[in-house]
Parts: sequence; C-alpha cells; structure tokens
Amino acid sequence: MVRKLKYHEQKLLRRLDLVNWEASGGNLAEVRALRRYRLGRREDYVQYKALARSVRDLARRLRDLGPASAAFRARCAAALLEKLHGLGLVSSRQSLAVCESLSAAAFCRRRLPCLLVKLRMAQNLRHAVTFVEQGHVRVGPEVVTDPALLVPRAVEDFITWVDASRLRQKVLDYNQERDDFDLAA
Repeated sequence: MVRKLKYHEQKLLRRLDLVNWEASGGNLAEVRALRRYRLGRREDYVQYKALARSVRDLARRLRDLGPASAAFRARCAAALLEKLHGLGLVSSRQSLAVCESLSAAAFCRRRLPCLLVKLRMAQNLRHAVTFVEQGHVRVGPEVVTDPALLVPRAVEDFITWVDASRLRQKVLDYNQERDDFDLAA
C-alpha cells in the first residue's frame, strides 16, 4: 500500500502525469524549444510543428509536379511564398527551397513576445511574456493578453504600449517626451 502524498510532495508532482509519462515529457529538442521561446503550452509547439510539416510537404509536392503543369506549379509556388513571406516565416520569395527548410522555430519567432524583444520593448522573453499577459501591449487598436499571437509583417509596425500603461509612461518620462496633456489622463 502506498502512503498518501504530503502537501509539498503533491505540489512538486503537480505537473507530472505518472499514468501517461511518455506524452508529458516529450523529447529533449521539444523541451529546449519550449524553454527557449517561453511557450506556455506544449500544444502550441505541437501545432507549429504540424504546420511546418504540412508546408514542407506542400512545397515538396509542388516541386515534384511534372513539366506539363509548369504554369500551375509557378502560380501555386508564388502564392505559397507570398503567404509565408506575408506571415514573416520566410525571408525571401525567391524559391521553394526556403519552404522546404521551414521549421517550428520560425513560427515561434513570430510570436508577440519574441517580436517585443526584437523591437527592444522588453529586455528578455520572460519580461515580454509578462508584459503581454498583464495587458501592457496592443497590436493596432486591440489590447492583446495572449502571448501565443502570431504577428504578420503587415501588423508588426503597429505594436505599441497601451495608452494607460505604466510602462508607456515610464518610457515617455525617460525620453522626456511626456506631454502635459497626458498628465491629466
């Protein structure tokens, strides 16, 4: 007979699933990616892997089309490359070779906290995730509280602080750009 776990033991083992331990652990590369990009949910990374795999498969199928369908292949390849470039997943629209090397990390790099670090609005990913979850960041007119938001290239320039955010006020004070009208608000 096994004794009942004490409170601190239950707390330590809260995230561990002893019945289905293989599915909860994942492989080492997956755990590294979850830590590196500060992904809160493993399901997000699994979904990014599936999307990357389907894009690679589609690019491979387009590459393998015969010479009889060259016009169709060129049209579909251009549409795929345009879509991926618009999402910010590939850097160039030149060939399908960039699509065949697409990985889940490309999706992770387009998440809002990663772009906050890239735009130097946060020092590291941990702070960026905290800022997003606390509601300090908006994309366009919408306040975003989900760090899993994938930001396309067209919307990347519209990432700003929320008007009522204390962080925005601190940045404006530091840059000596705060307006007297803002003091009343």
